[in-house]
Amino acid sequence: MIGSLSGLVDGIFDGYIILDVGGVGYRVFCSSKTVAKLSGVGQAAKLLIETQVREDHIHLFGFADSMEKQAFELITTVQGVGAKVALAILSALSASDLQMAIMTGDAKAITRANGVGPKLASRIVAELKGKTGTLGTNETMVVLQNTGGNSATNGAMDEAISALVNLGYGKSEAGMTVASIMRQNPEIKTAELIRLSLKEIGKGAF
Repeated sequence: MIGSLSGLVDGIFDGYIILDVGGVGYRVFCSSKTVAKLSGVGQAAKLLIETQVREDHIHLFGFADSMEKQAFELITTVQGVGAKVALAILSALSASDLQMAIMTGDAKAITRANGVGPKLASRIVAELKGKTGTLGTNETMVVLQNTGGNSATNGAMDEAISALVNLGYGKSEAGMTVASIMRQNPEIKTAELIRLSLKEIGKGAF
């Protein structure tokens, strides 16, 4: 099977690109986030490839990095989630965002993807809970390291996330913001953590 392709971008279309590799044009389906990382038509590109072989077709799915590819493979293990839905999710959420949404039970965040309703989003969260491995960045690792304990750090994180959620922010968005600040200030107190989180989240950084 094809593991990766390197060539020139021959065309960018809705949901896929044509990648010219040695004069052969490969149609590669990609998320919008992967497409956004390409330099443009006529420019060199390298994509990691997932090949799906069916009786009536062979489809190639391309990813800008291994984390997105891993997320795609994970999402498609959920019943009712095919490649098209998986790419829609990865167009709406990065691998890190997806991991945080699953970790915090934020099914609503996943409904931002086209074609994903509340029922399917809840199933994705339920089936992938505890299976997201190393999809995330430093922020999600902070949450992983501070869940399940009774430490002051864990308490501050929980209280800050709860405060942001009560103000109307999504659980995953709140979690990413709080974790980012805690990574830089491990001993921060709850009140200051909430204040800085509100300031950061107001910038639209997450």
